[in-house]
Amino acid sequence: MDSQSSQSSSKSSTQPIDRFKLLYMNVNEDETPLPRSWSSQDKCNTIGLTQNNLRVHYKGIGKSHNDAASVRTPHPIPATCGLYYFEVKIISKGRDGYMGIGLTAQNFKMNRLPGWDKQSYGYHGDDGNSFASSGAGKPYGPTFTTGDIIGCGVNLVDNTCFYTKNGHQLGIAFRDLPAKLYPTVGLQTPGEVVDANFGQEPFKFDIEDMHKELRAATKASIYSFPLPVDQGDWTTILHEMVQSYLIHHGYSATAEAFAKATGQSCKEDMQSVKNRQKILKLIMSGRMGLAIEQTMHSYPGLLDNNQNLLFMLKCRQFIEMVNGCDFDGSSLSSSSSASSRTSPVQTSVIQSTKAYQNGATVSLVGGPPGSAQSNGTLISDQITMIIAMMSKWKMAILPMVIVFKNGTSDNINDSIDGDEKMDVDSAVSNNKSSKSGVERMLEFGRELSQMSQRLEKENGPNEGNRKMLEDAFSLLAYSNPWSSPLGWQLCPSRREAVCSALNSAILESMNYPWQSPLAVCVAHGYELRNLMAKSSLGACAFVDDVIRYH
Repeated sequence: MDSQSSQSSSKSSTQPIDRFKLLYMNVNEDETPLPRSWSSQDKCNTIGLTQNNLRVHYKGIGKSHNDAASVRTPHPIPATCGLYYFEVKIISKGRDGYMGIGLTAQNFKMNRLPGWDKQSYGYHGDDGNSFASSGAGKPYGPTFTTGDIIGCGVNLVDNTCFYTKNGHQLGIAFRDLPAKLYPTVGLQTPGEVVDANFGQEPFKFDIEDMHKELRAATKASIYSFPLPVDQGDWTTILHEMVQSYLIHHGYSATAEAFAKATGQSCKEDMQSVKNRQKILKLIMSGRMGLAIEQTMHSYPGLLDNNQNLLFMLKCRQFIEMVNGCDFDGSSLSSSSSASSRTSPVQTSVIQSTKAYQNGATVSLVGGPPGSAQSNGTLISDQITMIIAMMSKWKMAILPMVIVFKNGTSDNINDSIDGDEKMDVDSAVSNNKSSKSGVERMLEFGRELSQMSQRLEKENGPNEGNRKMLEDAFSLLAYSNPWSSPLGWQLCPSRREAVCSALNSAILESMNYPWQSPLAVCVAHGYELRNLMAKSSLGACAFVDDVIRYH
């Protein structure tokens, strides 16, 4: 068994392996698809394809060179592969074994073997010669016949091509290759049949070793690149970049320790760093009310002068109320004090029951404080308000039904029975404890809608704010918002973008960069890599090890 097979055999028993991802992890196939099979369009008429367009057979008469026929892949080799490789197994050499395996440009004529025309390159089986854009071949390797496996590799870093036979490398065949070449195979005499493997199966040749060598060589060339002498001590510069990154993200304890170890001073007051850290932790725990209150206390005027940011924070607070994580603050105008805060309830105020899981129905209980419809009676005015708010954004929702009356479930549809009725009864019994949360969420939603209207009146329509509010309110249309089409909003990872936006705004208000220098450098690195890819520089596939950080 070859080395790649042995490495993958232990994994295959547990889960499928995407070999293309393993081989070409930096390729974005939405932009540059990988060659995965032969093209049913880009081929000569005397070429036949079977077995998912991986088997090629010759259908012509094969009397002369004019009867040659080729087929190529639908897509060229992406530069982001760095190193590309495919193998062809000779199922039958046919009458004469006039087969060519190689690479061609887009304008190659398919009635020729690869290597005979301009911008085409091929290794031919009948004589072992290599052909580079010419009908005159050069001695290269051994001939190949039935049963042999011939591999073709393209090094996109130095633009060379090499071949392998039965797992053994034959050396460089072509240099100075142009960009955007297509894997190609050509046949010429009856009975010739070949199978291609573009990575669907383990290769006979261990291409992984070459990947590792190229990756190491690229990293070494970057590290050995001479730096300008007028930039000062690069160790000090790197220390400052790391320190600025720690301070930027509020890692106060680590920043203090790093500054002490490297003999640096902190540019931002450490108490301010700790304030930001506290706020970011509140956001990441879903306690948006306290995070907003702390921001207003520590950075007066910041949110008053950035109403769109405040609106985003409040929309997130509404989502956290649905999530059951935030009842520290009840409205846009006031918040509970930190001293009176109790542990957040980790269940949604939307009372989900099995009876409503098949429909998008929401069970809400209670009414606004002091209303005539409190104490578990029908709160139609709140439902009307919510539906009106949601209709404003042209949302298609099902009616939200309140069926509780006087703390009993007498008005629930008689078709509910068994476990489902037990679930509904349980929701009714929890009416008293959940009523406060529902009331506060409805009131908060009303004020959030009013804030949206005020911002539009003052600043004009804002599609981003509209969409944000629409998505947040949409969660009320489902008895189980977490499994709804918009349940992604409730995912804790969605808090990270809120953290980043608020953190950047705080830093900018204090005349600090809204992005850390280290993050800027990494972003520049990725942009340069993208430019390298667009310029067909294969080294772009191996620079991620240098610029990637987590």
